[in-house]
Amino acid sequence: MKIAVLGTGMVGRTIAGRLDELGHEVVIGTRDPEATRARDDAPTLPLAAVPDAVADAEVVVNATNGTASIAMLSLAGAELLAGKVLLDIANPLDFSNGFPPTLLVKDTDSLGEQVQRAFPDARVVKSLNTLTTDLMVRPDLLPEGTSVFVSGDDASAKATVTALLEEFGHTDVIDLGDITTARGTEMMLPVWLRLMGALGTANFNFKIVR
Repeated sequence: MKIAVLGTGMVGRTIAGRLDELGHEVVIGTRDPEATRARDDAPTLPLAAVPDAVADAEVVVNATNGTASIAMLSLAGAELLAGKVLLDIANPLDFSNGFPPTLLVKDTDSLGEQVQRAFPDARVVKSLNTLTTDLMVRPDLLPEGTSVFVSGDDASAKATVTALLEEFGHTDVIDLGDITTARGTEMMLPVWLRLMGALGTANFNFKIVR
């Protein structure tokens, strides 16, 4: 598939690299391609301005900082995002008062829902926001299988994302329901962060035993 990954940090680079490895046609969208190319950690995959990256994509991955997600997606605009599968892996983390962060939105709303409202014709699916970057794309780094979740209003979009997750190696993908269920997975982050502190590592994940 043609996939645009928005975000040039560690998450975006890792997701894009793995998708490329799996044979997808990947472009990384950035505000300023020339400035990004000049960075020491510049991605090696094709770079394009956000609208150009999104224009021909079948799937758009939001791998941006949650505080900037709406603004970044707005560079593409609702018209270009209409009809596309939009995989949102961002978290609404607020570090303004230090660590651990709080959530910018919770309980009665979620970042996933905000993205869907801002771009009503995009087919938003929340997933992969409950585990560390390397495990998103290589779950077999852990000694046993674990669980990941999908939330979204569009069944076919969730099926597309689930297929990508299975390509990454995920064997237990749980469909939580519509996009409002993203509230639950985003609110797992305070627990995740405290587990990271207690375990001294980010290389862990949740496993739903049933």
